[in-house]
Amino acid sequence: MKGFMSECQNCSNTTCIIKRNCHLEEMQDFVAKKNVINCKKGQNFIIEGAPVHGLYFVNKGKAKVAKTGLNGKEQIVRFARDGEIIGHRGFGAGEFYHISATALEDTVLCNFSTDTMVSMLRKVPSLTYDLMTFYAEELNRSETKVKKFAQMTVRERVIDAFLYINRKFGQEKGFFNVQLSRKDIADFAGTTDEQVIRIISALKKEGLIQTSGKKLGVKNVELLSKEISEHHFFIDS
Repeated sequence: MKGFMSECQNCSNTTCIIKRNCHLEEMQDFVAKKNVINCKKGQNFIIEGAPVHGLYFVNKGKAKVAKTGLNGKEQIVRFARDGEIIGHRGFGAGEFYHISATALEDTVLCNFSTDTMVSMLRKVPSLTYDLMTFYAEELNRSETKVKKFAQMTVRERVIDAFLYINRKFGQEKGFFNVQLSRKDIADFAGTTDEQVIRIISALKKEGLIQTSGKKLGVKNVELLSKEISEHHFFIDS
């Protein structure tokens, strides 16, 4: 138990709601029940339709969260990074996950079973409040994305996706600090691979983005932002 407590207290993920509350005495027994899972790049750790097995917290790494849409097409609903929660769409809402989750790189996850989470939330009010706030923010982001899809052109949606990825993961040496396929970008922006490839080519010619193989990077965030500024909303990271 001391090992897990020390591990959580020394964790650098200050945004993690477990980290923020792990100093509380009433958290000690619960933190001891944490499962640590190591996922390889490309590994599915949540399968849509599978029985719910609690919540996952990204200790280190990156993941995509997706849902099956019309005609079996995958729709990426969000990306997750260090300290963020995955699996909350299934927790408390039924017996099965309504989303899937896949590691975008080698990723370490902390998992708390449903029973442990329920007991924890009943006993630790500050943790319950933090999770409630997280759900409220997620609902706001989801509503914003629905509004965006209804009002933006395909080009604007792809640009907004690039700006979101830039805010979410940042850049290193001029390229996004995450490797996403053109399909991943299309599945997030709600369009096709072909459209994404054409828009990337156009933006590159305009000097707004740069590419190197599969790598992508934003060269001018301000100019890209101006293209969609009339909509007055952006997806938060």
